[in-house]
Amino acid sequence: SSPRCGPRFAEAMPFVKFEHIAREWRLKWSADADNASLMLAQAQLEEVLADVSSIEGVASVQRVVCGGCQDFKVVTKLPEKAFKEWEAKAFEPEAAFLEAVKKIPGISAVETQTYTLEEVKLNKKDIKKAQDKKEKEQGEGETKKDEKPLVDPIKKKKAVIKEGGKRGVEIEGAADMGGLQFFCTSVDEPEGDIELLLHSVKAMNEKSDPTEEERKGGSGHVGKMVFSAGVEQLAIVAYVPEDKQPELDCKEWIEKVLSLFGGKVVTDAKDYCQGVIATDSNKNIFPLKIREALILEANNFLRKKGLFPEDNGDDDDEMVFGDDDFPS
Repeated sequence: SSPRCGPRFAEAMPFVKFEHIAREWRLKWSADADNASLMLAQAQLEEVLADVSSIEGVASVQRVVCGGCQDFKVVTKLPEKAFKEWEAKAFEPEAAFLEAVKKIPGISAVETQTYTLEEVKLNKKDIKKAQDKKEKEQGEGETKKDEKPLVDPIKKKKAVIKEGGKRGVEIEGAADMGGLQFFCTSVDEPEGDIELLLHSVKAMNEKSDPTEEERKGGSGHVGKMVFSAGVEQLAIVAYVPEDKQPELDCKEWIEKVLSLFGGKVVTDAKDYCQGVIATDSNKNIFPLKIREALILEANNFLRKKGLFPEDNGDDDDEMVFGDDDFPS
């Protein structure tokens, strides 16, 4: 018996709880002569089985036979106290059994081993408890996986302004080329944050410095409505330059767009207005899903006022600009 596999080893590891100890007799049998050695080993077991079964306190006596590896094992399990009493008697009738099987032709590797042996099958109550715990842990794991890592607000704002400045140059070029007074588009970096989106739009409107190696801004003369989709909401900023305010009321424009999905105005002024539309899965309102429809609505409102080119029915000429229309 190896001390590493015996009860003393288990006692040294308190998290391995046990109440029973087992004694194993094992041997290898041969398939020669139509498994004669196996049949003789079984006969020897039957000779001592009544004695083993009547050991004081015995909990179970099990036989294991493997046709592949040709193992033959007998495992006798007892409560710890009864096992120690049996051990004091040299595990009688172990010696007689081992001596007998060693004499059988074809039998080899006759050994013994002592180890703890416990029934670990859960009852229905404990099964339910374990399953509930697993589901809870999996749910917490999914939540953590879905959680975004903390973002440095300074770096985030810098990225927002950089994207806005670049988009401003693109809007200036597209507006000048198409003769547009107003422009509707979307940006990614604010991720639905209304204040960051305002920074983005103001970066688009910054005066462009021709001496800079990389131009930015330059579209302050172009009215615009800009959208940014986040998980919890769609943020919208409308901007109307001072010289176009007699023709277009900024608040009226954003209110019309927000009304499509029950959005609300956050701040309003003659030049800048901010609004949000909250995500609502019950009403099938998701920021990315509704964004393009709102850009179309913003353009249609301008058309009715004669501030945006008429839709001539040719889809290729429809001036709706999203993220994919601008190189990143």
